[in-house]
Amino acid sequence: MKPKSDNLFHFTKNIEFLKSILTNGLLPRYCLEDSRWLEVDRNFIAYPMICFCDIPISRISEHTNFYGQYGIGLTKKWGLTNKLTPVIYAPQGSAAIRVADYLFSQNYDGQPDKKEKNDKNSDYIYELITLIKPISGKMNIGGDIVEKDFYQENEWRFIASDADIIFEDEPIENREIANKKLEHQRLQIAPQDIRYIFVKNDYEIPALVDFINTNLGHYPHNDIKLLITRILSIETIYSDI
Repeated sequence: MKPKSDNLFHFTKNIEFLKSILTNGLLPRYCLEDSRWLEVDRNFIAYPMICFCDIPISRISEHTNFYGQYGIGLTKKWGLTNKLTPVIYAPQGSAAIRVADYLFSQNYDGQPDKKEKNDKNSDYIYELITLIKPISGKMNIGGDIVEKDFYQENEWRFIASDADIIFEDEPIENREIANKKLEHQRLQIAPQDIRYIFVKNDYEIPALVDFINTNLGHYPHNDIKLLITRILSIETIYSDI
């Protein structure tokens, strides 16, 4: 068994979201992250990102039970072309966290709502902290706080450029407005990039085949036929684990 997959998976809880990904690509969105490792007076801060993992399919069940049983598996060649990066998992007190925390505090001067004027430094610090994650921590799921072992997730990220941090105490409406501004940074997907399409149950496969034939018909016919063979149900995977 490989310790990591050769593909990058993105999961969602809704088949309509999956259909949107197949037709429109992947959109970065502001996601609240545990920020207690940073010396800021906030438990969560949000970065604009798209999250993936390279967990092997043989141990995908815990991941899909948490994040959703609809998804897509894309080649790592596609991921590297689109500048996806594996996150840095760092324990508290490690060099990565000490350096990032120092740079962040210097740039924000103890006032996280007011950046200093050194925009170039801000950009580099932003790039660094958005790729660091504690080994374990808390997640904000619809207002509920849950404990999570992040290190087991094998996470890769796409981080939107020309964006900023949003703090947890800002209104949700601000996040939604900021999400709209990121639509031009969507990641496009072609059939040859896709290795897996996941649905929850076997009975959903025929309807998704019809959707692909109807909505992706602008691709070559052979590409569509091959794409349909990539559909797999999580139900089937679970039965073999």
